[in-house]
Amino acid sequence: MKIVINGGHMPSVDSGAVGSRSQEAEITQKLMLLVMAYLEKAGCEVMGVQTADLAEICDVTNRWGADIFVSIHCNAANKKAKGTETFAYYGSREGDALAHHIQSQIVTSLATLNRGVKEAGFYVLKHTNCPAVLVECAFIDNKGDEQLLIDKTDDFARAIARGVTDYIVARGGK
Repeated sequence: MKIVINGGHMPSVDSGAVGSRSQEAEITQKLMLLVMAYLEKAGCEVMGVQTADLAEICDVTNRWGADIFVSIHCNAANKKAKGTETFAYYGSREGDALAHHIQSQIVTSLATLNRGVKEAGFYVLKHTNCPAVLVECAFIDNKGDEQLLIDKTDDFARAIARGVTDYIVARGGK
């Protein structure tokens, strides 16, 4: 099973959302590396991609022949919003299934507010040739969620990796 893990945004190039103590790009880089390590231990072939160029992310994923694509992000809104939400491309049954497995693992493991699985036309979801999801782990501009992102980075990573392996098992290991 070939899996691409994308850490959203890129340190020193595109910080993404900013909290009071952290930047999205730095947190997603840590998450990407941890998720990759957990999936490699589970026997998956894994590639990490972190760049500010969305077309490059999709091109690398498609050229490699990935079976699964997961883009990891931290949300931001109004300093009050909180919780976890996972997106799949409009009408993608496999993307939706993958999103549900990951969402369930994060919400169960970390007790974040369940904002649900949603559909969106995000570039990386639309332009990958495999089941793809974009995970908004928590709201970096909410002090409580930001603290979770900082203190529970490994827990988020394990939950994402478990969600991916749950999806693989549910699909018969293929």
